[in-house]
Amino acid sequence: MRAIVLSSSDVDVNAEFSGEVRARVESRLGFRVAGKIVSRKVDVGALVKKGQVLMQLDPQDLQLSQAQSLAALRSAETSRDLAQAELKRYQELRTKNFVSQAVLDEKESTFKSAQSNVEASQAAYRGQSNQAGYAALVSDVDGVVTAVSAEAGQVVQPGAEVVRVAKAGDKEIVIGLPEDKVDLLRKISDVQVRLWADPSKSVAGKIREISPVADPATRTYTAKVTIPDSLTEARLGMTAVVQFASKTATPQIKVPLTALFNEKSVTSVWVVEGGVAKLVPVTVTGAAGNDLILGGGVKPGQTVVTAGVHLLKPGQKVKILGNDVPAAPASMAPPAAGAAK
Repeated sequence: MRAIVLSSSDVDVNAEFSGEVRARVESRLGFRVAGKIVSRKVDVGALVKKGQVLMQLDPQDLQLSQAQSLAALRSAETSRDLAQAELKRYQELRTKNFVSQAVLDEKESTFKSAQSNVEASQAAYRGQSNQAGYAALVSDVDGVVTAVSAEAGQVVQPGAEVVRVAKAGDKEIVIGLPEDKVDLLRKISDVQVRLWADPSKSVAGKIREISPVADPATRTYTAKVTIPDSLTEARLGMTAVVQFASKTATPQIKVPLTALFNEKSVTSVWVVEGGVAKLVPVTVTGAAGNDLILGGGVKPGQTVVTAGVHLLKPGQKVKILGNDVPAAPASMAPPAAGAAK
């Protein structure tokens, strides 16, 4: 037979969800121009600095386009200078009344058009110079490379993701909340997080964001819980557990459903005192998940049988062999389970 040591708690654990530790800011980087990748300079897990080159495109085509734009600019400047010199000559002729005003207006119009062509060519050259600079993909933050989706020799299109970089600093746990509990959990501010790798350490978290739209595949609402800086053991990709809890007005004693013994419309539990089983009537005031809340009849510290209750008789001697799990503190998790013979 199994038994538990009762404890009271004013913490009502509403739900627990497992999730993944992620960076709060994760950049999906891609080239701003099309081209062929000639070198990849980072691997997954590499620490990078802001401005560090991650990948490089073949710059030859971009450099040729830049040279073409520069040649067009020089040609436009030559045409402008010629139009300016011709306008100056005709202005001098006009002062001597050798040409009409209509001819001078035509030369002024020609010069203004040539000047506009120069400005357009300058803008095209600056744009093409920027394009040539985009052949190198650089990191925009200090962080760590979490994914690489392109290799040297591959031809990529503008905007296609090739590297993913997680920004160093704030981390968060991403979980999915079910439809039937999302409204209730929005109101809970007491959130505890712990890592699967170190379940003994629990720290307070904070809900940063709950998606207003359910995921079309899982039908759950994505929630992001900020991890405090004190949880230094958290690594990207680790599994973590988020616990939502709320306070009750008075401490509660909870027992599993299997601990109840019903006879003649009276609900009781078997309490072990001095190695002897004793049937004690109790009052059930509610349910909390798979447990029942007792409103009276027992008190914290008593040992209650949780399995085999129909095999016991009043006054029967039992022997506690030992607890499988240590008794829980009064302010946190459910009581510990033990074995009885």
